[in-house]
Amino acid sequence: MDLFEYQARELFAKHGVPVLDSHVVDEAEAAGEAARLLGGRAVVKAQVKTGGRGKAGGVKLASDPAEAVAHAARILGMDIKGHTVEKVMLTRTADIAEEYYVSFLLDRTNRTFLAMASVEGGMDIEEVAATRPEALSRIPIDPDEGVTDDKAREIVAAAGLPDEAAPVLTALWRVFTEEDALLVEVNPLVRTEDGQILALDGKVTLDANARFRHPDHTAYETPGEGDPLEAAAKTKGLNYVKLDGSVGIIGNGAGLVMSTLDVVAYSGSDPANFLDIGGGASAQVMADGLGVILADPDVRSVFVNVFGGITACDAVADGIIQALDQVELTKPLVVRLDGNNAERGRAILRDAAASLGPLVQQLDTMDGAASRAAELAIAGS
Repeated sequence: MDLFEYQARELFAKHGVPVLDSHVVDEAEAAGEAARLLGGRAVVKAQVKTGGRGKAGGVKLASDPAEAVAHAARILGMDIKGHTVEKVMLTRTADIAEEYYVSFLLDRTNRTFLAMASVEGGMDIEEVAATRPEALSRIPIDPDEGVTDDKAREIVAAAGLPDEAAPVLTALWRVFTEEDALLVEVNPLVRTEDGQILALDGKVTLDANARFRHPDHTAYETPGEGDPLEAAAKTKGLNYVKLDGSVGIIGNGAGLVMSTLDVVAYSGSDPANFLDIGGGASAQVMADGLGVILADPDVRSVFVNVFGGITACDAVADGIIQALDQVELTKPLVVRLDGNNAERGRAILRDAAASLGPLVQQLDTMDGAASRAAELAIAGS
């Protein structure tokens, strides 16, 4: 879950990362009072979960409360890369001497954590990494050790940051670990003319899988945000991710579903989603999954790929039949069952073929079923 900047700053302040005073408003007139509380001068910043706000005109300096109102009026409602600005944050100004970049993130490739830091802050860090990779230091972090005072000084030295930045790095690491974040980024981290180190901007991505440990994180959720199909699946307790292809995928177990995505891609089409129904393939779970997938206008066929374990294939077959009593099947459905009671499950579907109709097809192998689903998706395009 990505946070708005003002939400990231709340977490920064909670864990001791130095930030400037700020106020968030959703009406232009309120920006005047916010600027007055901040001393008159203020930076007015669009609150959207995307980069490039400054280039789009979403960050403005107001010299007085009246100008803050004018800037807020122009920014509120603005479209920035497909994101509508519904709130603006006003923050105190700072006399900046130097700008830096720092971040902590999960390094999936190397199965560890990574610190990235640069003295070239305030810029598009992707551009810095692409054009001047030597300007961006990458320091692996031992998950068992974390960012100790010594590690913070190592990161500071590697990137050429001032020594005063080290305590801020340990505070940012507390945000990263104690809030179960996947990314914590500050761009820019600045040194002011009087020597203060401040986080002027912040980006935080929280691990949704750790939500059960952080009931307070629900306050950061935005109703209606994100893909509507993902939102609908979430309300039904489904582990669903929307993708860009045309073959809808239902499987039991994340590993099997990931393999299914690959096999469909190898068959000449692209998966439309990731949907893991886990160990339970009840009629209701299957109906909920089919309902979400069939609501996707990009889907041209559906591939149900189940390996029976604790939930046997005959129970899955019964679940599919009952689910199709609840959901109108509008796209071809290809089913592959294997594992516990696979033959019995296949027989149940064969016996019900007449009532299920021609849109339901069954194949015995994963490769064969994936190829058939891909063919049907291409034919339906």
